[in-house]
Amino acid sequence: MQSLDIEVLEHAREWMRAGRRIWLVTVTQTFGASPRPPGSLMAMRDDGVVIGSVSGGCIEDDLVARRDAFSGATPILERYGITSEDARRFGLPCGGELEVVIESALDDARLGELFSKIAAGEVFVRTLDLATGTWRFHPATERDATGRTAQAFTCIHGPRWRLLIIGASEIARYLAEVAATLDFQVSVCDPREEYRRVWRVAGTTFLDGMPDDAVVAFKPDPHTVIVAVSHDPKLDDMALMEALKTSAFYVGAVGSSKTSDERRKRLLAFDVSPAQVAKLHGPVGLAIGSRTPPEIAIAILAELVAARNGRVLLPTRVLQSSVA
Repeated sequence: MQSLDIEVLEHAREWMRAGRRIWLVTVTQTFGASPRPPGSLMAMRDDGVVIGSVSGGCIEDDLVARRDAFSGATPILERYGITSEDARRFGLPCGGELEVVIESALDDARLGELFSKIAAGEVFVRTLDLATGTWRFHPATERDATGRTAQAFTCIHGPRWRLLIIGASEIARYLAEVAATLDFQVSVCDPREEYRRVWRVAGTTFLDGMPDDAVVAFKPDPHTVIVAVSHDPKLDDMALMEALKTSAFYVGAVGSSKTSDERRKRLLAFDVSPAQVAKLHGPVGLAIGSRTPPEIAIAILAELVAARNGRVLLPTRVLQSSVA
């Protein structure tokens, strides 16, 4: 599996190389509740086929119906949901508005450069000059944000979040595959050769060394998630001892409530402070009754997405104890 941006650009380039006319549509701004965030991409083909999404579907239908009107070197801005009638017509949430920019004067070289940067896992800024349609690229910084002025649209591409998975288990496999579609840059550490030999998730980085050294070398920051899924307390604890001392956004480990309580006691004995241990998410993931590796991965990612979006949900252990 891969990020939606890569799929959009892959299709756009294939269509263009086949001699089809294409349009690239990007969400520039949203106001109120909107279906898709700024930076969301969609490619539209001359016969009305689309890949990607900028809304729940109705805006796509309108863009397809009017596609021949979007032409020329100058990008075109379109806003939807300005009135209540528009919001109902285009399926936007109450009070929601969004704006898109439509580009028709594209070439394979430009799309190829954008695709290559995203596929390489770079985090960068694409600046679209609204008067000329030209693009500029530069590496993204913490101060950059997707947005529009009267002169230009600035869009951040690439994974702004990093995920370090400790243990190359079956849970890790599904976790890595789906996390890549959620714009996480995924790395894995497992010193066990028998696990490393069978790791088969393309696009992930396999880190050498022991888990504690890997965490230190990873240099966790507030956009970093570290999840231990090795099922080996020695490996998981080594990683967690270092991870909980960093500014990582989220640190979690799989295991039952009993296993998680025992892990917290061990960490306290390993000179990890109570405040640091309190940051640990464990059992990791939402309580959805997950049992298989894919289900557990979904539960973990659901909690990560909620946390990333600022939603505070009851952790698994609270829900389990409430029905025990």
